[in-house]
Amino acid sequence: MFYRSLFPRDVLAELERFQRGMQQSGDVSPSIRGTGRGGYPAMNVGSTPRSVEIYAFAPGLDPASLDVQLDKGVLTIAGERPSVLPPKDAPATVHIDERFYGRFRRVVTLPDDVDPNAVSARYTDGVLHVSVPRRAAAQARRINVV
Repeated sequence: MFYRSLFPRDVLAELERFQRGMQQSGDVSPSIRGTGRGGYPAMNVGSTPRSVEIYAFAPGLDPASLDVQLDKGVLTIAGERPSVLPPKDAPATVHIDERFYGRFRRVVTLPDDVDPNAVSARYTDGVLHVSVPRRAAAQARRINVV
């Protein structure tokens, strides 16, 4: 509590905002083979024998503003989250600003056996679900012995 008497709250808020910015700039995007250290939007990436499933948690966005691309085995999710704070020229003071806003981009490296022509994406209740099926030739199958 002693430090609060030495530093005004605005300075601590600025230091916290700076720390969050530094953490976000150094984030490593997840790949199918490992996990990242965070970022926006938060993501879950998993696989089944038939597909790779990606969930990006981004509430409050317009689905048309999301840009989802798959190029050479790399899935990119990009967009922009608008600010809900009062304009800088408004006579208001913001005391806490923890909600992420601005441009974002997350990248996931996919395995070689996915089918890039069969990708589907849907945005429901703030969750973007991207499903990337695996090629039929790459899926395990049972061979009958006669």
